[in-house]
Amino acid sequence: MRIVVTGSLAYDYIMNFPGDFKEHILEEKVHTLTVSFLVDSMQRMRGGVAGNVAYSLALLGERPLVVGSVGGDFGEYREWMERQGIDASGIVEVEEEFTASCFINTDSENNQIVTFYAGAMVHSGEISLEGMGLSADDLVVISPTDPGAMASYADECRSLGVPFLFDPGKQTPRLSGEQILAGLTDADVLISNEYEFDMMARKTGKSEEELISSAKLSVITRGENGSTIYENGGERLDIPSAPISEVVDPTGAGDAYLAGLVFGIARGFSLEVTGRIAALAGAYAVEQGGPQEHRYTPADFAERYVNAFGPSPEVEAFAGSVTR
Repeated sequence: MRIVVTGSLAYDYIMNFPGDFKEHILEEKVHTLTVSFLVDSMQRMRGGVAGNVAYSLALLGERPLVVGSVGGDFGEYREWMERQGIDASGIVEVEEEFTASCFINTDSENNQIVTFYAGAMVHSGEISLEGMGLSADDLVVISPTDPGAMASYADECRSLGVPFLFDPGKQTPRLSGEQILAGLTDADVLISNEYEFDMMARKTGKSEEELISSAKLSVITRGENGSTIYENGGERLDIPSAPISEVVDPTGAGDAYLAGLVFGIARGFSLEVTGRIAALAGAYAVEQGGPQEHRYTPADFAERYVNAFGPSPEVEAFAGSVTR
């Protein structure tokens, strides 16, 4: 199975605010909101959902193909991806544009305020999946990018008969109800966090039960409370979170979780094991500052999995089969 990851590629500017956002927001004045947060630190890091997902997939031993558009400042990022074992041949450079930029401010309670500048990402709809030789044996991940591109990729997957995963993620506020429903139509997998899932329900006029039933596999992530997987809209499987040593930065944890989920699906693992792999992949990201700063070998991952969740022949077998 080839794994194709579409989505944003960006530079993340990660900042940390030492206080609590809500203490500085007056509910009675929210209609005239003007706030400024003095941060303690800022780092520029490689990010974007597609880049983050592909990075964790590469750590697990896969070689995902990334599809997206970037600016003329992307050179060192592309070189980094290729060194990690990621196929960057699907990335199109728009020389006169800047690569998308994401400004992430995290407070002491791990709440986040995010501002995103699309830059070259607006050209991602000009990239087609046709001609890439995809088939029903492959899997396309449709993650947050230009809304038009997300709709186009879903259309192409349906036309080509290629299974796809729909992750509206942080583009949920930007997507219309019609665009969300278009992405859900014939999706094999739907994934979203609790907040975004509720927003999808409001925008589409669908109940949560109807959204869950819209895909063969629906996944709702719940942060430290784990996640829930629904199969064919019916059977519910609760997945615990993985033990972590320390919460350093939640940025990219959801993308790492998604990578673990895609990895388990691609390998044909049971849903119980797939969900726990996803949880552990997310835990690694939480323990480091930035979405692509964690590192492990498949053997390291398998050992930690056993310590957290108990023995798994599936996990042990994949760890032994990866030599990279």
